[in-house]
Amino acid sequence: MNTKLEEFNSKAKSLKKENQNFYRKLKSRPPADLDFQFLELHEEVFAETDCLSCANCCKTTSPIFYERDIERAAKALKLKPGEFTQNYLRLDEDKDYVPKTIPCPFLKEDNACRIYEHRPAACKEYPHTNRRKMHQILDLTYHNTLVCPAVLKITDKLKKALKLTQTK
Repeated sequence: MNTKLEEFNSKAKSLKKENQNFYRKLKSRPPADLDFQFLELHEEVFAETDCLSCANCCKTTSPIFYERDIERAAKALKLKPGEFTQNYLRLDEDKDYVPKTIPCPFLKEDNACRIYEHRPAACKEYPHTNRRKMHQILDLTYHNTLVCPAVLKITDKLKKALKLTQTK
C-alpha cells in the first residue's frame, strides 16, 4: 500500500466516530442548501484530486452491475452478457450483481479501468457527492469517508463551513 493511502486510512479511522456523529446530526437537521454546499465542495476538491493515484474505491468496494451495465461492459469485452456475468460477477446477499473479486477485476496495475468508457453507473456516479437530495444518502456519504480521500476532505471542509454558519 502506498504511503498516501496508509495516511488516509489512519486519518479516516481516527475521525470515524466524529464523522459518524457529524452525519447523524446533519441527517436530523440538514441545511436547506446542503446540495449546493456538497456540489461546491465536490468541484473544489475534485479539481485537485487525481483518482488514478488512489483507486481505493476499486480496490475495496463492489459496485452494483445492473442489466444495462452488464450489457454495455459485455459488449465492450466482446462477450455475451451471460458469459460476462459468469466470468466476472456474483449475486450478493441483496441479490445484486457485483464483481466476484476485490479488487475489481477491471482494475489495471496503473489504477486505470479496463472498461472505463463502459463502466457501471455506480462507478460513474461515485462518490455521489455531486448529486441532488444529498440528505437521502448521508449514511452512504459517511461510509465513503472511510474509502475515498476526496470524500474525507469534502467532509472536513463541510464540517468547518457549517461551524462557521452556526456561529454567525
